[in-house]
Amino acid sequence: MSDKNLSIEKIIPCEEIDISWSDKSKYEEIIRIIEDGYYEVDLSGTFIFVNDALCNIFGYQKNRLLGANLNDFADQEYNLIGLNSFKEVYKTHIPKKEIAWKIHRGDGEIRYVEAAVSLIADNYVKDRIIGYRGILRDITSRKLAEEELRKSEERFRFLIEKSPLGIGLMDKDNNYKYLNPKFIDMFGYRPEEISTGKEWLRKAYPDKDYRKLVIANWIYNMENFGIGEARIETRDVYCMDGSKKIIKFTSVAMETGDQIIFCEDITEQKRLETQLVQAQKVESLGTLAGGIAHNFNNLLMGIQGNGSIMMLDLKEDHPHFVRLKNIEKLVQSGAKLTYQLLGYARAGNYEIKPISLNQIIKETSDTFAMTRKEVRFNFDLNEDGCGIIADQSQIEQVLLNLFVNAADAMPTGGDIFIGTSYVNTSELKDRLYNPKPGDYVLLSVRDTGIGIDKEIINRIFDPFFTTKGLGRGTGLGLASVYGIIKAHGGYIDVESQKGHGSVFHILLPKSKKGLTLSKNAASEVIKGSGTVLIADDEAMVLEIAVQYLESLGYNVIPAKGGIEAAATYEEKKDKIDLVILDLIMPDMGGGEVYDIIKAVNPDLKVILSSGYNLEGQATEIMERGCNGFIQKPFDIKTLSGEIKRVLNQ
Repeated sequence: MSDKNLSIEKIIPCEEIDISWSDKSKYEEIIRIIEDGYYEVDLSGTFIFVNDALCNIFGYQKNRLLGANLNDFADQEYNLIGLNSFKEVYKTHIPKKEIAWKIHRGDGEIRYVEAAVSLIADNYVKDRIIGYRGILRDITSRKLAEEELRKSEERFRFLIEKSPLGIGLMDKDNNYKYLNPKFIDMFGYRPEEISTGKEWLRKAYPDKDYRKLVIANWIYNMENFGIGEARIETRDVYCMDGSKKIIKFTSVAMETGDQIIFCEDITEQKRLETQLVQAQKVESLGTLAGGIAHNFNNLLMGIQGNGSIMMLDLKEDHPHFVRLKNIEKLVQSGAKLTYQLLGYARAGNYEIKPISLNQIIKETSDTFAMTRKEVRFNFDLNEDGCGIIADQSQIEQVLLNLFVNAADAMPTGGDIFIGTSYVNTSELKDRLYNPKPGDYVLLSVRDTGIGIDKEIINRIFDPFFTTKGLGRGTGLGLASVYGIIKAHGGYIDVESQKGHGSVFHILLPKSKKGLTLSKNAASEVIKGSGTVLIADDEAMVLEIAVQYLESLGYNVIPAKGGIEAAATYEEKKDKIDLVILDLIMPDMGGGEVYDIIKAVNPDLKVILSSGYNLEGQATEIMERGCNGFIQKPFDIKTLSGEIKRVLNQ
């Protein structure tokens, strides 16, 4: 059916008043020029009239639409919705608006439309309905915009709900309007528990003075930052479970007057930063301590050597003999002090071998208990002995220093609890360190003393730090403990609360095969013969060593540094039976000299000498086949014994 054959009367409801032909023409003109589609369909849904705008919406020529059924173009998903709407209008005679429809255009494109529908009555037969008519509007752009907005809102909600940051929205009256799941998980407070800013402040900052500071900073930032500017603050916040976290808050004011607040838990980050700073400080102090000990040992070597040489020419009844013996004892005390410094500097081990930690604990505690009877020991030791690879004397030193520290914290007496067990790194949580994966022995030493102030607990492992007062402590006890444990590949931390004692936790690698070295010891001067090349960059040390060797009966060739030692050996190698090399020399180190002379004569006997303990580079040289090691300051007996041992190998 063509629109030309459609009578104007047919499209005017029977209940309407007749209009003139001029009005009919105006009506037709309006339908022609409007941008919305106008349609008329019979009761089966077949198009009987369409305007040009509707043809444009459907993408078909008018002759294609007329006679076609509306359902042929409707998407099946929406078809039922449209049919039901038409049936409802037919049943109620009440027009409907905003009927959602989706159609397929002639070019295959999908368009979203919104239709209005009312009934068409037959003007010639009373109450007879012959079809439907209405307006159809293309809302594709709006629909797509709404869909994009919906997706955007979903993305935004997803980001907010799944954000690793806690997010809160606060209105202009400082009341929380929204808290995301991370915020609730981070602090433990439900929205109804902190619905007002006042409740949040009271619970998150229970200390009144700190709370006042937080409020003052908030007000200041509100007054000095504009809309959209981020205000960043870091605060200590108490959570629902009583724990305290370090939180970085980023607050932004919006044009509505609301505040959006982002919360990042940086507690672990701050802990790691503190740990890193502490480790760097300890590393620097360790380097300094090691250097001091090395130079101090060289000075002690000069004092020790001169005294020992003088004593060789004196009988015991000489009036100066006792004084020289006292000097020798003082040198030994100084050497013990440097031993502690070297322990802090992680300066290696003298004698590494498999040992039972439990056995050392029992022996050391028994010895200590004899001197401090007011201290009671309590043990919870693993049954199989807890084997470790370590230097026994250094582990004894660790235990003694911990016992002394505990006893000093209990001036009127108390208890020391010692426990050992095996642990794996997978079982360790909330430590100040991240141990290498593997199996460890865990040693715990707890006392019932006065505890450690939180202001100084981060300094207790620093060398020369002591709370005992001037002249009552060197401040090297716990420092050497730290160094020794680190040198053994272990870890140490401490927990303490003022008035409730302290507990030290120590991790040492579980027993495995290690290098075994021997201590140098001699009870008397052992004479010898042969030619010894000795190299040292310290003139005083070299002079003393030469006098030692000559007193023992050896021919001596001195070398002032590594380069001279290498050249001298190349020149006189057939005459030299033994070489003594200082490890640290500025022009050429002992390790480099060792490689040069061993390349010339692989069977040559070599002893290393150093003011450092046997560690690092020295251990590497020993593992390459060096025959012995002697630490400064050494006396003539120790030197003679080590030479004899090496030459007899």
